[in-house]
Amino acid sequence: MWQLKKDGLSETTIRNYSNSLKRLVDDGAELSNPESVKAVLAFQEGWKNSTKLLMVASYQKYAILNGIRWNPPKYEVNRKLPFIPLEREIDELIACCGKKMSVILQLLKETAMRIGEALRLEWIDVDFERRIIILNNPEKHGNPRAFKMSEKLESMLNRLPRDSSKVFATSWRTSINNLSAQRKNAARKLGNPRLLRIHFHTLRHWKATMEYHRTKDILYVMKLLGHKSIANTLIYTQLVEFEGDEYSSAVASNVDEAKKLIEAGFEYICSHDETMLFRRRK
Repeated sequence: MWQLKKDGLSETTIRNYSNSLKRLVDDGAELSNPESVKAVLAFQEGWKNSTKLLMVASYQKYAILNGIRWNPPKYEVNRKLPFIPLEREIDELIACCGKKMSVILQLLKETAMRIGEALRLEWIDVDFERRIIILNNPEKHGNPRAFKMSEKLESMLNRLPRDSSKVFATSWRTSINNLSAQRKNAARKLGNPRLLRIHFHTLRHWKATMEYHRTKDILYVMKLLGHKSIANTLIYTQLVEFEGDEYSSAVASNVDEAKKLIEAGFEYICSHDETMLFRRRK
């Protein structure tokens, strides 16, 4: 793991690789014997191919570092569209969680941060006067970015204790376990099992989907998420069909009128008889 850190891998990647190697050992693999590793992977029928691919990548790093030659098994993963909850369901979950967890979820909902990015936030990154949160330590080599926070999030943050330089002062594993327990209680209390499908990363998917649906601007969503490649952002153009897609329409007969409509959030549709047609979701 120290070698991975020296190689510049992110803390999240290092943690995932470490946990993968420990899991292989716990299931009977001898890391010095690549055939033993392949046998463990082959007999784990309950593991998804995505999990096995992570195991292979983790062991590959270990093998290279230790001069072990092996022929890694090949697994294919069929990419699935992520679950997108209703905003009402997210708000219900936030309302049912404890003080710190509710702030974490509200932050992720508004900013689309990754949970690791949120847990690294320090109080000096929060500008209460201008209601701005600065993310200077993005994961996965993403771009740094700044977010406007709502009055609600500002109020929630102000209720947290400031006995640490970090905003949340909690570990990734503890946060995962706390969300699991509080989510389970919320699903039972509200009688909605869909809440059990909401993870930290679900809120990133939700925010990106909503912003693309609102703006139809894939470059804006790419910037919001901090992606380096637009290919990673394009999935959000096809995630969900929305009910009640109702529009307000408007027309413009010249460039100035069209400019005002665009500034007001309307999108250009087409032109007819020298008149430009625009629409905006209600």
